[in-house]
Amino acid sequence: MNLALPIVRHQRARGEGRLIAFADGPRTRLAELYQEGCAKIRLPNTHDASLQAVLINTAGGLTGGDEVGWQVEAAANTRVVLTTQACERVYRSLGDDAKVRNRLTVGAGAQLDWLPQETILFDGAKLDRTLEVDLGEGASFCAVEAILLGREAMGEAARNACLRDTWRIRRNGRLVHAEATQLAGEAAERDALSLLDGSLAFATVLLVGPEAERKLETVRAMLTGRAGASLVGDRLIVRAMAKSGLALRRMIGPIIAELSGAGTLPRLWHM
Repeated sequence: MNLALPIVRHQRARGEGRLIAFADGPRTRLAELYQEGCAKIRLPNTHDASLQAVLINTAGGLTGGDEVGWQVEAAANTRVVLTTQACERVYRSLGDDAKVRNRLTVGAGAQLDWLPQETILFDGAKLDRTLEVDLGEGASFCAVEAILLGREAMGEAARNACLRDTWRIRRNGRLVHAEATQLAGEAAERDALSLLDGSLAFATVLLVGPEAERKLETVRAMLTGRAGASLVGDRLIVRAMAKSGLALRRMIGPIIAELSGAGTLPRLWHM
């Protein structure tokens, strides 16, 4: 008699979205759009010359074993703004990581704003995410990644959520910015004074481009709460922590608007 237990294969979400933009005089227009699986891209009408795209995960969140990839290419002299329809939710994993791979190419003289809404990590979540960016000569790149640990209204803290978030940004093939954020679900990470110190929300805002130095003092004057800004070469980096997601958004919202090429937050951030 064979008493071996059957292998249970869980359904997992897969998605890939790709967008290519080109300059048509002063306006940025769509050259190519590809979407597969749970990854969808919508292009709302805008009142300026930029191309704005909304990235949507129709699976309604991520869990262990899910894989989603986004690729965007902004050709020379384009203006592209990327955001998400809502906060991305990462749910409890049964073992594997949820994987998100983001790859952005920004041509010479182009401006790309990578402005997804917050990622919410639930208890037991495991997220492995990468951001690879290639910048051309004179290109500018503004990015934000904000993490919420559980839902404040539900009294959650997601103390055993795990995160690996790796950024690599290159200009003309040369590495200009690298960082890695890791949460392993350890108490010291959450409580130590030199780490999160009890914060349930944190974010990085980054501007790489010729405007970085000029923006530094303006951004520092806008800082409130537990936040700081530094300048290294043509990189302006803002780190912020808060006790809640709402407090974090109030801290970083005006800073993102100041640093973004559009000069404002995407409309979906206000809905």
